[in-house]
Amino acid sequence: MDIQFQLEQLRQEIRRHDYAYYVKDEPTISDFEYDALMRQLIELEKAHPELVTPDSPTQRVGGAPLSEFAQIKHAQAMLSLGNVFSREELNSFDKRVRDGLVDAGLLGNAQEVEYNCELKFDGLAISLRYEKGKLIHAATRGDGFVGEDVTANVRTMKSVPLVLNNVSPDVLEVRGEILMNRQDFLMLNQRQLSLGEKTFVNPRNAAAGSLRQLDPRLTAKRPLRFFAYGWGEIKGDLDIGQTQSERLDYLASLGFVVAKERRVVKGSEGLYQFFEHIAQTRNTLPFDIDGVVYKVNSLLQQQTLGFVSRAPRFAVAHKFPAEEAQTIVESIDIQVGRTGALTPVARLRPVFVGGVTITNATLHNEDEIKRKDVWIGDTVIVRRAGDVIPEVVRSLPEYRPIFVQPFVMVTHCPVCGSAVERLPDESVSRCSGGLFCEAQRKQSIIHAVSRKALNIDGLGEKLVEQLVDTDCIHSIADVYKLSVEKLILLERMGRKSAENLIAAIEKSKHTSLERLIYSLGIRHVGESTARDLANAFKRLDNLASASMDDLLAVNDVGPIVAASIAKFFAEQHNKDVIAALFEAGLTVQDVQLASNTNDAIVGKTFVITGTLPTWKREEASQYIIQAGGKVSGSVSKKTDYVVAGSDAGSKLEKAQTLGIKVIDEAELRGLLAQH
Repeated sequence: MDIQFQLEQLRQEIRRHDYAYYVKDEPTISDFEYDALMRQLIELEKAHPELVTPDSPTQRVGGAPLSEFAQIKHAQAMLSLGNVFSREELNSFDKRVRDGLVDAGLLGNAQEVEYNCELKFDGLAISLRYEKGKLIHAATRGDGFVGEDVTANVRTMKSVPLVLNNVSPDVLEVRGEILMNRQDFLMLNQRQLSLGEKTFVNPRNAAAGSLRQLDPRLTAKRPLRFFAYGWGEIKGDLDIGQTQSERLDYLASLGFVVAKERRVVKGSEGLYQFFEHIAQTRNTLPFDIDGVVYKVNSLLQQQTLGFVSRAPRFAVAHKFPAEEAQTIVESIDIQVGRTGALTPVARLRPVFVGGVTITNATLHNEDEIKRKDVWIGDTVIVRRAGDVIPEVVRSLPEYRPIFVQPFVMVTHCPVCGSAVERLPDESVSRCSGGLFCEAQRKQSIIHAVSRKALNIDGLGEKLVEQLVDTDCIHSIADVYKLSVEKLILLERMGRKSAENLIAAIEKSKHTSLERLIYSLGIRHVGESTARDLANAFKRLDNLASASMDDLLAVNDVGPIVAASIAKFFAEQHNKDVIAALFEAGLTVQDVQLASNTNDAIVGKTFVITGTLPTWKREEASQYIIQAGGKVSGSVSKKTDYVVAGSDAGSKLEKAQTLGIKVIDEAELRGLLAQH
């Protein structure tokens, strides 16, 4: 086969796959197959360097670093758009357009103007020049007349076709926006942080910085995307549409990404409906927009309306309310969440942003405050996007006055006074008064009365919230002080329901040590760890007074868990609540330790999957635990037995793959009978 023909066939195939993946978002082959095609092309071009062409897919990876950006004069100026910010201004724009078209005889008095509605991307404007269907150069907007030559960098972008898919004019300038998806932006910043390099403020900033790299190889590594929305110079006899919407469809047929969120409407009412629709759905878009754009759909009408100054009369941008604004941090307070997490919140000088007045903004955690270099008294940029909680984006240290104060994380909870702890592997500081802290009260009680803890039937989340909100209970100990008379005063609580709940509370007074330990909500202590702690210490006071060495000797208890347990029992508030529990009549049954003679059960890990013939999974789990075994929810190399019933799924398959012994209910009964 002719080498040149083979090369072109390969290039065309790779371009088709690039189009399917980057433009249509419908990949047609696997990454492995794509890489194999690319390797084949690279090897052929290495063997025949004289046949390498500038539009080859291999040339997207970037060439040698640029020493500087040359300038390119736009064949047609890249004009800016006028803006409207309200319904009244929008109506005025529509009236001006109607009046102009009526005066020109292109519209009847009773007719409405037809518009094409598009998104206003928050990115970097770019112009791509194609001659005979091949990309010749790419330039930034610059001052509208002259831009920077970024051709080498743009060639690295997979969403920019180097060769057009369809028949095209001899010269075609395609105008559009280069941007970065929000998720790609977050991943890029995480990578920058891990490398100790500068992070970007927002996706637009990241896109602009990535495109203007002097080394195209760096641009190639950045997740940039291109969306086409217009055109500049066109030469050649080819009808590519007589309306704005037809032209955009034509650009899509050439291989460009054109936003799907566009619509042809009539009149100002149609324009406003589109604006409202996009405003409500903008947060579901993967990229940032800062408004919508309206353009008269007919190209003849556009030409008739013409331009004023440096903006077209036939188009306008309808901007969303500003989502970033500048203000002053007047103080930094601490909010305590229902799980005890302490969140610094900036109290701001009121500022209008995102359509509302903002007075507070989250600072996330202590590390974020240091990273963003935010001091009390600083001038900062705040952001609000839709329903997202406002946040401080960055400080402006150049405006920092001499009286600013650094932020210092509190050492005691501002709600209950308990000690604040921050584990070495976490960025969040937490209140240690889980049983006592008012901010955590509801959550700690809901956890304590749950089925796997103290198991108080009938005391659900809504009822707990009602009891706390009416000051009937302040901690789990108060649950045992409730009476029928007190309960029937609550809304929608009849005497019979109250009596049933009191009976369930009384029943729960007789519990096991492992359930009690689990009910305390000690951070990092789940059911399995609670069971191991109960078996190891046998009494709650033994656990409460245990040393770090004693705790570390327990199965699966490491330094972090041990520290969490020690800090919990060191807090006097928690001790007081536990004492109140016993004073209210809570009793704990003796820990029944399994005989160590039954090695078939003791210390072994079981996973139960599928439906057993006679036992429920919970029953089988309890029998295994009572016999000294452990029950896990997932299969791993540490699993000793998988107990499989009917309709066992992926867990059974994984067990068979790992060679783990699989037994049924009858075999499990046999093991338990030995014990």
